[in-house]
Amino acid sequence: MSKLAEYRQLEKHLAEQLQALEALKGDSALKKEIEFETKLRGLLNQYGFSLKHIITLLDPLSIKRGVASTATLGSRKTRALKTYKNPHTGEVLKTKGGNQKILKEWKIKYGSDVVESWLK
Repeated sequence: MSKLAEYRQLEKHLAEQLQALEALKGDSALKKEIEFETKLRGLLNQYGFSLKHIITLLDPLSIKRGVASTATLGSRKTRALKTYKNPHTGEVLKTKGGNQKILKEWKIKYGSDVVESWLK
């Protein structure tokens, strides 16, 4: 697409979006929502409350749901430290995951089931 055609297409989209914006400005429902938000924010400032206070006041259970959902989304269960002791060499290996070089070598050499039996 040429630069001129791209320019005209963007200009057309901009004109359509401006027309949609003007239509929204005249919408009475939007005006009521803007008025409500303005008055609500004024009241919050007047009494020194935040939106979190209001949510807690109106729906106390939302805090419990919100904490549980953010905890499960953002964090992951930490892996437990596993200690293996090789009875052949006496070597002790401490790891949190199975993707460890020495552990892999042991599993190849002695077999996975045998190495897992060395777990302390």
